[in-house]
Amino acid sequence: MLYAILCYAHEETVFAWSKEEEAAVMEKLYAVQEPLAKAGKLGPVGRLMPTTAATTVRKGKDEALVIDGPFAETKEALLGFYVVDFDTLDEAVAFSKQLSAVNPGSTSYEIRPFYVFRPGDAAS
Repeated sequence: MLYAILCYAHEETVFAWSKEEEAAVMEKLYAVQEPLAKAGKLGPVGRLMPTTAATTVRKGKDEALVIDGPFAETKEALLGFYVVDFDTLDEAVAFSKQLSAVNPGSTSYEIRPFYVFRPGDAAS
């Protein structure tokens, strides 16, 4: 079963990290990810740019409305995601706990079963 593991955090904190702080956090996250990558169970992993770079297309009565920024205002923003192949939800929870242990601040991870309905071709 594929799981999407969505990473939420205070983006003001994350995007204020120095290059050294960023590198230290990423090194720890890569260490958690590496066993899954070697086992062929780790799919795409990505970090989203800040919500200030977002554009939302909201369904309108007649035509879609395009607005700057995210749809919802929250204290934590969706900052990135993992797509991982696990046999059980318990494995996805254990992996998320490992990520949480090495990710500083008030990061939370949302786990959802993931269905690929169109794999796509984009490599970057």
